[in-house]
Amino acid sequence: MKIAKVGDLIEFKDGLRGIVEKVNENSVIVDLTYMDNYRDLELEEKTVINHKNYKIINESIKL
Repeated sequence: MKIAKVGDLIEFKDGLRGIVEKVNENSVIVDLTYMDNYRDLELEEKTVINHKNYKIINESIKL
C-alpha cells in the first residue's frame, strides 16, 4: 500500500476526491473543497480517511 503525501489528490468512497493536507500514522486529513460539486454534496470541508480506504490519483497537486 502506497501512502499519500501532502498535496496528493486522492479518491475514496465512491468517487469523492480531495487534496491531502496532513498525513498521520494511520490516516490522512483531506480537503474536499477541491471538488466542483463540493457545496452540492453538503459535506464538511475536511475529512479523515484511513490509508486502506483511498487511492492516489495524482501526486503533489499545488494548492
